[in-house]
Amino acid sequence: MIPVTEFQNFSSVQNPQFRVLKPWWDVFTDYLCIAMLMMGVFGCSIQLTQDKISCLPSHVSSTPPEEVQCRGVTDVSGNKSLWESNTAKNQSMTSREMFGRKNHLDIHQYIFVNNYCYEKAVHWYGKYFPYLVVIHTVMFMVASSFWFKFPGTSSKIELFVAVLGKCFNSPWTTRTISEVSEDHGEERVVIWKRNTASSESSPNESPTTEDEAEHLFRSASVKSNTEKKVPEPAPSLLDKKEGEEAKALFEKVKKFRTHVEEADLLYTMYVLQTSIKMVKFAVITIYSAVLVPNIQVVIQCAVPKELTGYSVYCCNHVKAHFFSKLAYSYICFVGVYGLLCVYTLYWVFHRPLKIYSFETVRLETGINDIPDVKNDFAFLLHLCDQYDALYSKRFAMFLSEVSESRLQQLNLNNEWTVDKVRQRMSHNASERLELHLLMLPGLPDTIFEIPEVESLKLELMSDITIPGSISQLSLLQELSLIHCPAKLQLAALNHLQEHLKVLHLTFERPEQIPPWMYTLQGLKELHLTGPLTHELSKNASLDPLSELKSLQVLTLHSHLNKIPQSVGDVGGWLQRLAIRNEGTALRSFHSIKKLTSLTSLELRSCALERIPNAVLGLTNLEELDLKENKLMTVEEILSLQHCRQLVTLRLWHNNILYIPENINKLLFLETLNLSWNKLRTVPISLFYCTRLRHLNLSHNQLTSLPPEIGTLQSLQYLSVASNSLDSLPDELFFCKRLKGLILTENNLTSLSPRVSNLTRLVRLELKGNRLEYLPLELRDCCLLKLSGLVVEERLFDLLPSDIRRQMSDT
Repeated sequence: MIPVTEFQNFSSVQNPQFRVLKPWWDVFTDYLCIAMLMMGVFGCSIQLTQDKISCLPSHVSSTPPEEVQCRGVTDVSGNKSLWESNTAKNQSMTSREMFGRKNHLDIHQYIFVNNYCYEKAVHWYGKYFPYLVVIHTVMFMVASSFWFKFPGTSSKIELFVAVLGKCFNSPWTTRTISEVSEDHGEERVVIWKRNTASSESSPNESPTTEDEAEHLFRSASVKSNTEKKVPEPAPSLLDKKEGEEAKALFEKVKKFRTHVEEADLLYTMYVLQTSIKMVKFAVITIYSAVLVPNIQVVIQCAVPKELTGYSVYCCNHVKAHFFSKLAYSYICFVGVYGLLCVYTLYWVFHRPLKIYSFETVRLETGINDIPDVKNDFAFLLHLCDQYDALYSKRFAMFLSEVSESRLQQLNLNNEWTVDKVRQRMSHNASERLELHLLMLPGLPDTIFEIPEVESLKLELMSDITIPGSISQLSLLQELSLIHCPAKLQLAALNHLQEHLKVLHLTFERPEQIPPWMYTLQGLKELHLTGPLTHELSKNASLDPLSELKSLQVLTLHSHLNKIPQSVGDVGGWLQRLAIRNEGTALRSFHSIKKLTSLTSLELRSCALERIPNAVLGLTNLEELDLKENKLMTVEEILSLQHCRQLVTLRLWHNNILYIPENINKLLFLETLNLSWNKLRTVPISLFYCTRLRHLNLSHNQLTSLPPEIGTLQSLQYLSVASNSLDSLPDELFFCKRLKGLILTENNLTSLSPRVSNLTRLVRLELKGNRLEYLPLELRDCCLLKLSGLVVEERLFDLLPSDIRRQMSDT
């Protein structure tokens, strides 16, 4: 006998985890198939181990064969033979002479007759019935596993079952459900306590203590857990490895949902499989019911007379009675199988299996963003519910973006420890202690455990939410969001409104400017970098800038054709405006006229060909920077004399050919940067600006400096690098307050010994000239050290050892 386990292995699919996709009716049909297969195997074993048929001569030879009936036996229908009905007639018959042997046929003749009659007289259904049962049952089993093995569905089913099993056993699922259960439990306790407090005044109700409330809550929790088919594992903390595995599961679920939710192949194949089983049931039932009566116990058999002397034999089909009962039992099993197929089709077509709603799960867990699914995805989940609805509930945790965000946050906290975060801290250009985080999926909670952070820079981080715990950063004053759309919780917004002073915002579209920016009443500096235009959409308008009453510095790094009107609305308190236009021509400056309090203006890369007239009316202007424009002349400098507070003028990186003589009208000028132009000479009138402390004439085409440069007694920094100077006027060394003298990349052949007059000199750059030696008078420059001397090493080595020792940094 074949063991039952072999039948089970044969009838089941290869992966035992597929049981989650086998509803109770499919499991029942599998057991029916096992029973029918055992029935067929048992019949086959009897067929092979016992005699098939026994035959005896039926009558005397003179009786015509067609009139002979088997005597003394009963056929399968229960009718008595003619022998019993005509006993009296047969007793009166006289014996007649027999042909051949009169009695006791040879054993070989009986064997021959038995085999001959079995092949000729027994109906084929009676002979092969057990084998048909085995074949039909195997066909039923194949049909039951059809959709598991079909090439178009097997891979999707295997992937779904694998992902489903991992989601079910994932520690993240257990953690999420446990947290939700605890939250709901606490809510129920609070509600119960409120109801108890409200009912204390009722005399019919007995008061209940808090301990009793907690006891009732525990009892309810235990009851709800015992009702579940699969026990919930104990909640545990996720380590780094488990967090990464859960993260990979989220990605797998997304990919599976993308490939499966838009198709209905699995649903179609399941319907086709059930329909095939229905057709087989109908065919087998009909032809079996028709052919079962042909299984007879008594059979007549005609044998050639010359072989044994008898022409008719009466044969007994030994197993006919057993096979007849077995056949009727088999038909009953097939009937039950067919009823299950009918129920399956009713379930498939009666219920909306192409849509699956997680409404119950959303209510139980409080995670409201779990999406409903459709088509094959929905059908698979409906099948899982027939096995255990807990699978769908735990699987739903990996469809929620909220759950995924929580996991990302947990993984971030595991990866970014406090020590690792501290390694990303440094001082920025504003000398604030800055924490720079780049390309992270979220904000680690550990950054809020470093209270000394003064500047927070977030770069290339998508859709983050700044939590209220940012209030722990009591020293935070500066926030930079570089391509990092961010939302704020209410507590975080309240904290930033009071403490944030500087905001840097870089965006790709004007719509990404966060509306909460305009509520930062304490903001003093705002730096915007992105595609701003003067015709902004309603949702991306800069009009609310007027609400920033404390704003003092505004930087717009964009491609503007004209200055937005909203900039003029903050003119009453704005002190510094910087527009960096990346080469786009800025043509309209009407809004600048309203900036009456402006002290610093930067118009960089605005394709200016002349100094705008609107700038000349800013009487409070102290600093003007026109870097990287197309200025060739600056005749408007005369009008700048009305800006009596102007102390810094930067006209660098232009195409200026000459400086007008009336530059001497800028009596209060202290810093002048004319580097990277095309100047060939410097007007003498420039040196009448006696308050100049910083003068940069580098990267021009100067061949000489006028002696009048000695009148600049306040000069502290002078750069004439990258020109064509052959010599320096001795009057230069009368500028005794010089601290920095940059002479690199010229044609100087010597340095005057008068350099000894520059006793405050701390930086001297001579590299790239034609010097043959350095003057010994450098020893008188007491503050000049080796780190501040930029010169060829060979020239320095020519100095006496005492001078070199004096200039050493140690």
